[in-house]
Amino acid sequence: MANAFVLPNNHVFLFTGMFKYVRQEDELAAVLGHETAHNLARHAGERISNSLLMSIIARVTLLIDPSGVLYTIFIPAAQLMHDLPHSREHEIEADYIGLHLAADACYDPRAAKRVFARMREDEMSSSDGNATKSSVTPPEFMSTHPSYDTRLSNFDDWMPDAMTKYNADGGMKCQRIREEMKQARKLAALEASRREQQQRQYVV
Repeated sequence: MANAFVLPNNHVFLFTGMFKYVRQEDELAAVLGHETAHNLARHAGERISNSLLMSIIARVTLLIDPSGVLYTIFIPAAQLMHDLPHSREHEIEADYIGLHLAADACYDPRAAKRVFARMREDEMSSSDGNATKSSVTPPEFMSTHPSYDTRLSNFDDWMPDAMTKYNADGGMKCQRIREEMKQARKLAALEASRREQQQRQYVV
């Protein structure tokens, strides 16, 4: 399964299926930035508040019409006209915030578009290459997430500002930080190799 989600306590979960589309560190940062953005924007709290409001209104419909006819109309209408649009707004907001979080942290913001472009390509095709987009996913207005076309278009609109952050100070800031991260990864790899060798000695 290619999915990721975040809990209100800031624990981010990334399914290994995402690595079909995430192939390097900048792209992983794009996914993690998006999930972190949900918490920064307090989307979970908004969903709970909206759910309580809709629940109250639903109960009111039963007071107005005890037969339940109004209730049965209200529930799907509320989902289509309120819940789903709000969910898509949250996803778009998380895309925007996540893009800037990645740029601020000196990860290439263009990586976000690469991830979603791969997901779109995968959605548009099947193993035999004959599947169409309409046969794979529902229309955008019936989905909790914006379409990939919408998201890719948004990234095009937002990318100039994100790249300005990424290239601040003539790119020297991020160049220095990325070099430091590269050295840190090398040291971490050496340390992991050293521990592995020690464990093998203990086993022998």
